Amino acid sequence: MSAGANAPRAVFYHLTRSGLFDTVLMILQRAYKAGWPVLLRAPDPQRIAALDAGLWTGGAPQDFLPHGLQGAPDEDQQPILLGMGALPARARGLMLLDGAQTTAEEAALLERVWVLFDGADQDQLTRARALWSALTSGGMAAQYWSDEDGQWALKVERPAAAG
Repeated sequence: MSAGANAPRAVFYHLTRSGLFDTVLMILQRAYKAGWPVLLRAPDPQRIAALDAGLWTGGAPQDFLPHGLQGAPDEDQQPILLGMGALPARARGLMLLDGAQTTAEEAALLERVWVLFDGADQDQLTRARALWSALTSGGMAAQYWSDEDGQWALKVERPAAAG
């Protein structure tokens, strides 16, 4: 996340060794430091509840990230929202978990879209591939990262289509 990057970009994280929570925490910490309000979208309320609890109690004190739940009275004040719904107007980032989706039109409104998917889950893999195709064919720049060797490595990068 470079400070001057204004073109929307989708970043796909293929989880094979890294834990989901650790990867979520890594990305959200960077987005928070960059001042980007983020919606973390997942299709399952139980996943949202587990991430909410984990963000309150699961990290070291210096890892704490202020956040709230979508639909709460103070949601417009939160730098990080967890939910299943629509993108808040002030969001600059969208994190998608467990096969949650977006559209090219929605993604174009953002600085960054992060797609985290479990490499052992065929449904998530299929959805991630379809989303990659939809976003890149819509002109969005995209990166594909994998942790198969124990560290994150950039495997594929597609620049934004000129238009």
